[in-house]
Amino acid sequence: MSSMSSRERFFNKMTGKEVDRTPVFCADQTGIYEEMEELQVFWPEAHQKGEEMAKLALAAHTMAGFDAVRVPFCQTIEAEALGAGIKHAGREGIPSVNVHPFKLADGVKSLPEDYLKRGRIPELIKAVKILKEEVGDKAVVMGGIIGPFSIAASLVGTTDILKASFKKPDSVKPFLDLAEEAGTVLAKALIEAGADIICVEDMMASMDMISPKIYRELVFPWEKKQIEALSTPAILHICGKTDPIIEDMANTGAAILSVEPVVDVPAAQEKLKKFDRVITIVGGVDAIVTLFSGSADEVVQQSLKAMEMGYDMIAPGCSIAPASPLANLKAMVRAAVEAS
Repeated sequence: MSSMSSRERFFNKMTGKEVDRTPVFCADQTGIYEEMEELQVFWPEAHQKGEEMAKLALAAHTMAGFDAVRVPFCQTIEAEALGAGIKHAGREGIPSVNVHPFKLADGVKSLPEDYLKRGRIPELIKAVKILKEEVGDKAVVMGGIIGPFSIAASLVGTTDILKASFKKPDSVKPFLDLAEEAGTVLAKALIEAGADIICVEDMMASMDMISPKIYRELVFPWEKKQIEALSTPAILHICGKTDPIIEDMANTGAAILSVEPVVDVPAAQEKLKKFDRVITIVGGVDAIVTLFSGSADEVVQQSLKAMEMGYDMIAPGCSIAPASPLANLKAMVRAAVEAS
């Protein structure tokens, strides 16, 4: 088979068509220090300015060989625009929420009319436009948003939302409504700017944090509403051992499920056979033990094993640690080529 463009390869695999090799990308954070040094583009500027954000994101394709490029590099864009305080982490770190703007007992406000003009949202939209201009039809442009449960946690605090989810679930729902709307409005703006696909990162919905019952009651309905509102396919990423909710994740309408290596993928693939559409599972490489701490050869071996186990696309199971070696990112692509 003749060589395909990255974009063609990605979407062919996602829809069950023939490919020249397994696609490789990262559904989550992609920036690494080696790329920053090579490009002379650094954080925090690449978290804050569209041009720098796009330059660093592009390196995932031009330097690492990934089939998709992705922005942003953090999980705080929506929360900041809704009033959360952000702790910036300088040249080497990723911003985090350090002030939660709401208390559960006080209720919630509606989405601000100027939401898309707030914080770093305009710069993120600009970055997507630049990436689309740069890669065109060559590679996939991915817009990242944070899932409803995780935005809600940023708004009221992780401890408070976890307690309330168990004891007073109805008190959480208005915050989920706001969070879903914030993510969906942003996603639609990113699609308009040129994003080919949206990644919904709902890391707080991990089974390490909540139960399958809470997922079904307080996460799934809002994820489903969000994904169904989008005009492009969606990736749903949830950290941890998602085996008990893998069918629920598929029922959101997501085209791609991004999971960590702790998931029993052969069993997951068996469960997904009941669906009347192609559902793609992506992951297979441990982001810390292998990609960050291992050798390139170990990355190749884990990638090859992941393909044998039934992963449809190869990726780190979570965000790439920024000190990960570029050689290890390239090794995922090397494995896909070797296996083709």
